[in-house]
Amino acid sequence: MDPVIIVGAGPVGLALALALARQEVPCVVLDEGAGKDEPRPARTVVLREETAALMERLTGVPLVHAGLRWAGWRSMRRKQVTAEVAFGDTEPAPLHIAQHVLTGALRAALAGERLVEVAANSRLDAMEQEPSGVAAHTRGATGTWWRGSYLVGCDGSRSTVRKLQDIRFPGRTAVERHAVAALRTELPWHDEALLHRTPPWRTSGPSAGEITARPLPDGVWRLDWLLPPGKDLVTPELLLGRIRETLAGWAGGPTPPYELLDTGVHTVHHRLARRWRADRVFLAGDAAHLLGALGTHGLEEGLRDADNLAWKLALAWHHGPHEALLDSYQTERRAVVAARLRAADQALPLVRGGGGLRSYVPGSARGHDALLMDGHLGRGALGAPGTYAGSPLTPGRLEGETPLPTDPGSAVTDVRVTAEDGTFVRLRDRLGRGALLVVLIAPGTGVWERRHWVSAGIMPRLAAAVSALPHRAELLVAESYPGAAAHTVLLVRPDGHLVTALSGVRPADLYAAAQAAVGGPAAAGAETDATADAGAASR
Repeated sequence: MDPVIIVGAGPVGLALALALARQEVPCVVLDEGAGKDEPRPARTVVLREETAALMERLTGVPLVHAGLRWAGWRSMRRKQVTAEVAFGDTEPAPLHIAQHVLTGALRAALAGERLVEVAANSRLDAMEQEPSGVAAHTRGATGTWWRGSYLVGCDGSRSTVRKLQDIRFPGRTAVERHAVAALRTELPWHDEALLHRTPPWRTSGPSAGEITARPLPDGVWRLDWLLPPGKDLVTPELLLGRIRETLAGWAGGPTPPYELLDTGVHTVHHRLARRWRADRVFLAGDAAHLLGALGTHGLEEGLRDADNLAWKLALAWHHGPHEALLDSYQTERRAVVAARLRAADQALPLVRGGGGLRSYVPGSARGHDALLMDGHLGRGALGAPGTYAGSPLTPGRLEGETPLPTDPGSAVTDVRVTAEDGTFVRLRDRLGRGALLVVLIAPGTGVWERRHWVSAGIMPRLAAAVSALPHRAELLVAESYPGAAAHTVLLVRPDGHLVTALSGVRPADLYAAAQAAVGGPAAAGAETDATADAGAASR
């Protein structure tokens, strides 16, 4: 079968290629550049716990050595600290990393990947769809036609794929603008990120605004200044003035020494593609959505797009088209991003409006600061990872279903599990392999070797039910899971989202949930055989 064509070699496209290769799907990545990324210290990304874990699984390297996990977060208004967060076990620290470093780690992982071809200097200019595949043409010294089974446009906000498919991209332009600088210096807050609103040295006017300071490794900081609405030119003199003024204000004296590494202007747009799928063509990342106001991060949502799409494309590539499963990519991911865009659009007039009655409402400023902190720290409607509660892959009501703090469609909590070979691993380590995960909660098993309990109690019956499922599944055992009673059985998707939790071994319910999770009934012959096996396991 033809490979999957991925247009665009940014972090989303490279991550998707690695995720597909991990599931034995060949890919061609069309890179319009020369295959190298210019170092830009002022262009960074903040990754939450689940997304950082995804990147580490794909690259095979601990990214904490390439980025920095913040020690804490503080919000300030004028001279007053309004909120402080110390990161630890209860609230994992975000990972802040330069985007070119992340891209470099992905490229390095792809360099040894036999199933992925990266074609440099290959700019897409035409494509054709057929019932059995997609043909893509790249221009250059000699035009080249590429043949693929599917094509995914990860080619950014001005996506050629989106335009060639005539997909509308409505939304709002220049929702926010920020002047950005990366510099090496010492600030009073060691490894702590800071949001400073209305600093005392800028007490009036439309540019009073806010400043965000986010640490990177080796004493480097990224500073963002919110700019007033409009298209005023950000000159080098203006930016240098902001840097000196800000550093002096925080130091409470003369401007401390600093080394300026990089500058830029970051303009935030809010847009959402009308469709994310057109037959065998898909959109992901900035080609499908743009967001980023109030501290939110669009690249992280793009990486979640890749994680959601990879296992579905892999299943279709190996086992034939499954329209309901492929359609669920748009249904799930577009709904999540649309909800975040709505939340940001609703909050923007409150947080950025200024003046009027809101200025006199007690506590309103503190509430606005909390909204901004949610966006920056991945909380609440603005920042929290979305759930797929309304997904078509969620089974209907099952007789043996039991409630958990983790709702169906939400990302599962990472716990230690025993794998089928008897080793202890983290649950997240088993994700991204294309298999469903069946997790039995069995207190006490952690102190015994697997060989002592694998053939005892309910394990043989559960193992038989798992082997009869309509899709490949791995059986894991955990000592505990938040809110789960003993003998609870969790069914988890390959991307780490909970399908259902069952009270005990219920082969028929487990089969129905697994079938729903992969988009519905399998092929007729396979379904008949698997159903018969499930019935035998339940007897």
